[in-house]
Amino acid sequence: MIGVSPRQLEIFVAVAVAGSVRGAAGQLHLSQPAVSMGLSELERLLGRRVFDRVQRRLHLNAHGKRLLPQAQEILERLREFGAAESPGQLSGDLRLGASNTIGNYLVGDLLGDFVATHPRVSLRLHVDNSAAILAGMLDYSLDLGCIEGPAAHPELELLPWRKDALCVCAPPGHRLATRKRLRPEDFAGARWILREAGSATRGQAERMLASLPAGETVLELGQSEAIKQAVIAGLGLALLPQVAVEPAREAGRIAVLHTPFLSLQRELSLVLHRRRHRGRLLQAFLQSVRRERA
Repeated sequence: MIGVSPRQLEIFVAVAVAGSVRGAAGQLHLSQPAVSMGLSELERLLGRRVFDRVQRRLHLNAHGKRLLPQAQEILERLREFGAAESPGQLSGDLRLGASNTIGNYLVGDLLGDFVATHPRVSLRLHVDNSAAILAGMLDYSLDLGCIEGPAAHPELELLPWRKDALCVCAPPGHRLATRKRLRPEDFAGARWILREAGSATRGQAERMLASLPAGETVLELGQSEAIKQAVIAGLGLALLPQVAVEPAREAGRIAVLHTPFLSLQRELSLVLHRRRHRGRLLQAFLQSVRRERA
């Protein structure tokens, strides 16, 4: 590693995150030949490749995956070493990922305190389903994630953030919406609208459906808001986050069914990579979330 420069490490990290020389060049404000030259020189100094070249895309190989968290940590420690800031004047970039319910309905609760306290920090939030957020954590393209369901991976650590409630929703005129005492057998033959595969809400919906009589899946949609509108339109029943349906319920556009026989609570969690260096920015964000949780 003797002779490897911080610029070469920056190029390596940028290419790893972007997946291409072109993307890294745009991120670093360098020409593509300069990025290619820096990457080639890094691999020459290391004596081995860190990327596999597949159809014009660069994919970290096993050696690159081992080196990436070390390179990110070195760069972060260099920035911290050179900073003349007080703890209340943090700056830099933080790449966050949030699953759809959190990103669409709870983003203020997640980010508000940190943004107010650290206005010089640039936050980039990527919203997707839980499976995509976990993938972003594993390939180091995200610094921290926030997801709706459980995740079991030896390289990831989950920290509880807050409780969340789901509810079974129906159009106001649905036959089940007028019943005060529902039983599991009342759902026989029900038409269901589900989230897409990879969503934490989809996983919980499948567990719920396994405890009910057989029904029919009529639609799969990628967003809770789209599912809510489909329910309002009378297309079927759905399991949705309570926070997503409350305004429509109060307006009488959607009915929330009383289902005490179903377990519809879940934990929202922060996700951290165990090998990811937790520098000042990440530590400050974690502290802000803990304050919000308290």
